[in-house]
Amino acid sequence: MSRTEPLLHLDLAVVQRARALAHRAASPVVELAQSHTTVSVERATLRLAGLSGADHERVPWVNHLVTAVREEVGLEHGVTTPVYDALLRGEAPDLTTLAQKAASGNVSFRLPTGREAQAARRAATKGVAVGLRTIDRSRATRDRLIKRHGDPKSRPWIYLIVATGDIYEDIPQAQAAAREGADVIAVIRSTGQSLLDYVPEGATREGFAGTYATQENFRLMRAALDDVSKELGRYVRLTNYASGLCMPEIAALAGMERLDMMLNDSMYGILFRDINPVRTFVDQRFSRQVHARAGIIINTGEDNYLTTADAVDAAHTVTVSQLLNECFAKEAGLEDWQLGLGHAFEINPEIPDSFRLELAHALLARQLFPDAPLKWMPPTKHMTGDIFRGYLLDGFFNLVGAMTGQGILLVGMMTEAVVTPFLSDRDLALQNVRYVMNAASGLTEDFHPPRDGFIQTRSRQVLSEAVDLLDRIVSDSDSAGDPPLLAAIADGTFGLMHRPADRGKGLEGVVRRADGYDNPAITALDAGVPASTKKGEKP
Repeated sequence: MSRTEPLLHLDLAVVQRARALAHRAASPVVELAQSHTTVSVERATLRLAGLSGADHERVPWVNHLVTAVREEVGLEHGVTTPVYDALLRGEAPDLTTLAQKAASGNVSFRLPTGREAQAARRAATKGVAVGLRTIDRSRATRDRLIKRHGDPKSRPWIYLIVATGDIYEDIPQAQAAAREGADVIAVIRSTGQSLLDYVPEGATREGFAGTYATQENFRLMRAALDDVSKELGRYVRLTNYASGLCMPEIAALAGMERLDMMLNDSMYGILFRDINPVRTFVDQRFSRQVHARAGIIINTGEDNYLTTADAVDAAHTVTVSQLLNECFAKEAGLEDWQLGLGHAFEINPEIPDSFRLELAHALLARQLFPDAPLKWMPPTKHMTGDIFRGYLLDGFFNLVGAMTGQGILLVGMMTEAVVTPFLSDRDLALQNVRYVMNAASGLTEDFHPPRDGFIQTRSRQVLSEAVDLLDRIVSDSDSAGDPPLLAAIADGTFGLMHRPADRGKGLEGVVRRADGYDNPAITALDAGVPASTKKGEKP
């Protein structure tokens, strides 16, 4: 977003201090992630090597194989060395057969040494490279299709949710939404999928309040949106969720099936799904490295904090989380254009000057992250069921998005808190967006709040409170010796949720790496995105 002068006249030294403190808070957590693995990281690695499918009870073969290796030799050295050693010893001709035999206890695993270990690692590197090359080809295909069909002509990109529970019902609704102006289609996941420690297999038709995230569902929806992209002459993007207990696996599947955006927040699963903090940070680092390689834009979840905490009092926690998400993302290799940092229009409309406060908060985020495609989220907490009031609130939300140059705008629904939206509701909501953007998008050039006025003062206050909070986080530590950020999460600093590092779902799936740990996917991802893959990607 180009400006002739700073809109908020933020103190550069304060901004730099905020980023420095965020880095100090994040660094010990990154070190923690680099010294541990999880069952999902190991399963994701085998998925990159081509292992898919499930047994008659729909338990994925990748789960069977990782469980068998863990029970026999542990995962401290990684899953691939004992797996490929077993293949080289003739236990099975391929990964699928090996997993099937492991499920019935008919395979012997070991930790090879010497030349046998080197041979197993070479074979594992070759196997995992197949999946990484698939991700690279998918990224190159996206580049070609964007060049052929073109991007949307204006920003923000209009982001609309489709989720019937049935992938075959989602597809026509998604195509209809694209024809009505949606630029990004988000297929939200079935309720509770984030707590499943496996990825369902195949096309699904039974989701509740969402559709299961599976590789086949990804493939079907991406193909349908490719068809409508060709019809409309603009590339329509697809979004899903890389979060929960299978975050790394879903990220790998998304990269291979050419999804364009993924919801991927460093703390969402901890705070709102009670997933163990260590499990989450280990999984999110791997998933973000995959997103970096795949050219996927992440969407973070700071808007959720404001559904449990007050949007005025807790505004600075959103800024702190954005700074932390930025830090974790860049360490994992993501670039600014891939950081769809989240924030939301969630201030109680009964509060005096609520619209001015929303402007201040949105403009602060926009100026702190000028090169990031911020994701602006509509009102939900204070939607009452009065659809006329809700439609007006969504119009105000759209206006703030226009005035502050947001990058991704999620379409608000006037039936929020009433029913699952009908197609007609989506059409009216898109009309609201189109009217505001057509009428007011130029306000990004014209809107300059007075120096030292209400909006500038409020923005500086929120930034100052964010710095104070970050300072407290890095200065504190708990008796267990956890990284200060984990102690802050345990204390309820974010979203009023108390999540100790030694509790939460999925803790049993965390493993400390041993000396000699090997994972060819992590080795390749740590090396960064190949230069040939990066060319022409930035939108």
